[in-house]
Amino acid sequence: MNAEKQHALLSASGAHRWLNCTPSARLEREFEDSSGEAAAEGTAAHALCEHKLRRALKLRSKKPVSQYDSDEMDSHTDGYVEFVLELIEQAKQTCADPKVLIEQRLDFSRFVPDGFGTGDCLVIADGTLHIVDFKYGQGILVEAEENPQMKLYALGALELFDGIYDITSVSLTIYQPRRENISTHTVEKESLYQWADEVLRPLAELAFVGSGEYCCGEWCQFCRAAVKCRARAEEKLKLTRLEFSLPPILSDAEIEEILAKLDDLTAWANDIRAYALEAALTHGKQWSGYKLVTGRSNRKYANEEAVADAAKEAGYRDIFRQSLITVTEMEKLMGKTKFNEILGGLIEKPPGKPSLVPLSDKRPAIHAFSAKTDFMEE
Repeated sequence: MNAEKQHALLSASGAHRWLNCTPSARLEREFEDSSGEAAAEGTAAHALCEHKLRRALKLRSKKPVSQYDSDEMDSHTDGYVEFVLELIEQAKQTCADPKVLIEQRLDFSRFVPDGFGTGDCLVIADGTLHIVDFKYGQGILVEAEENPQMKLYALGALELFDGIYDITSVSLTIYQPRRENISTHTVEKESLYQWADEVLRPLAELAFVGSGEYCCGEWCQFCRAAVKCRARAEEKLKLTRLEFSLPPILSDAEIEEILAKLDDLTAWANDIRAYALEAALTHGKQWSGYKLVTGRSNRKYANEEAVADAAKEAGYRDIFRQSLITVTEMEKLMGKTKFNEILGGLIEKPPGKPSLVPLSDKRPAIHAFSAKTDFMEE
């Protein structure tokens, strides 16, 4: 996984970006990798998944230790292993000896120049090839359907095993526990090869040499060059022609155009702000018209135990609050089975706050009047 990020210009994990904006693959190489805590935590979770799965399959493995170890990570990685073991048992129903590969290097350079990636888990059996990808992130819901990263893994796996096993289809699964998301999509082998020849190969050839047109979209959020990309800036600044007028004097079409770009516009503005702040803090950059100041902060106890002792000694006793731990913490404490047995009838999930999203969103539409009524009642 780390090797893929460090060495593959056209990596599987970045495919969604370089397939939509082919010059970005070369451009972002000019910028440092700014992956933060979330990426490091994800790497730690993947390592724990690998260890637990290897041990479950009676393979040698040394348990990794990291600063991100927690009950939550333990629970989610256990769930991943259970899912894979169930998948293996299902495969045994049609194949006496399914092959299981963990953290397997997958070469898809037949279609993508120097292209390779790492598959978290592969279960190969006659008829169907299963690929499972563990996602520890919780910010973005990841779907398996039309997922280019998963398709590239599938092509790499077929290169290894298509001649050994009688594979007709590939089952792609995203296991994303912190979003309670298990997304599976099956693609026919011939359909996958058609996509590789007609779509993937020509775009990959452009991306490898840095050619093609810059194209802005939601894929920009993971591009290292995004904050200084002129094409992205020009795309966002196009909205200024509307002068951010009040909605009553905008046409419906103009409002729809703004809505379609608003999330990315906000993200871009925040990226610019963060970049400018980091340059000022780290490199002493002075921006005309701006200065560094100390922001507001909230008071906090330097030592809670000492504060409690001092308050009690002064005669104050009503200094504590008592509250239940969160639902998630309670479920971890009891375990899912006991939790459902003891508290299942006492847990409710109120409707979430209504949100306006693109039609491509997987959630079902709700009736406007009932949504407003339900939310106001809450």
